[in-house]
Amino acid sequence: MLSTINALNPWIVAVGLNTVLALIAWTSPKKLLTPEGLLHAWGLGIVIWGTLGWRGYLVVLFYFLVGSAVTRIGMKQKEDQGIAEKRSGARGPENVWGSALTGAICALAMLVVAPIYQPFLLLGYVASFSTKLSDTCASEVGKAYGRRTFLITTLQPVARGTEGAVSLEGTLAGIIGSVAIAFVAWGVGVIDLLGVVFCAIAAFIATNLESVIGATLQVKYDWMTNELVNFFNTLIGAVVAIVLLLAWQGLNLGAG
Repeated sequence: MLSTINALNPWIVAVGLNTVLALIAWTSPKKLLTPEGLLHAWGLGIVIWGTLGWRGYLVVLFYFLVGSAVTRIGMKQKEDQGIAEKRSGARGPENVWGSALTGAICALAMLVVAPIYQPFLLLGYVASFSTKLSDTCASEVGKAYGRRTFLITTLQPVARGTEGAVSLEGTLAGIIGSVAIAFVAWGVGVIDLLGVVFCAIAAFIATNLESVIGATLQVKYDWMTNELVNFFNTLIGAVVAIVLLLAWQGLNLGAG
């Protein structure tokens, strides 16, 4: 009986904490989420706290707060140019899961895999949000402050906000964002310093591949929505980081 209560404790805390935060967000004058988005974020928060505790929760909270703030940079200018996020940056359910589905899968898998595999899932979890924050920072800063933007597939100059466009300012902002959230994860003990390096590399690769997808596929197919591309983006980031860790461990075993 006592073991059952102890097992339920993280989930009870998760429900209570996320309900309080949802009520605060609901009554806040500045809406970062739509009502439907708030409900889905509540469910996501319960999953993350219940599986990874406060450390994993802090990572996704950092992503959400920084990502929301970055999205609002130069909002009026971006709205005037027609390149701003819809609803003035307020996240709906599609945004929540487009950004966090990969991370949620990694978190839930922690419940069923053997302990030997858990470091890989934790790295994948952090890398997915590191990748998404990199993408958000690169896109939003590039649209607001990019002095020259180029199509990633041809390097031809294009207008800000073009699918697949990249800029120096946006690229640097993306690198800073990915490293910042990885350091948060390191600071609370989710990953080690080598994991920070892997997350930064994976985020850079995945963010640029996301731009390639945007320039080649997203402009051709209506079903290739921003949210679906975001999922592929975070999935690539998580997989690349895990492959880097596997390769590193393989090199160390070979050297030994």
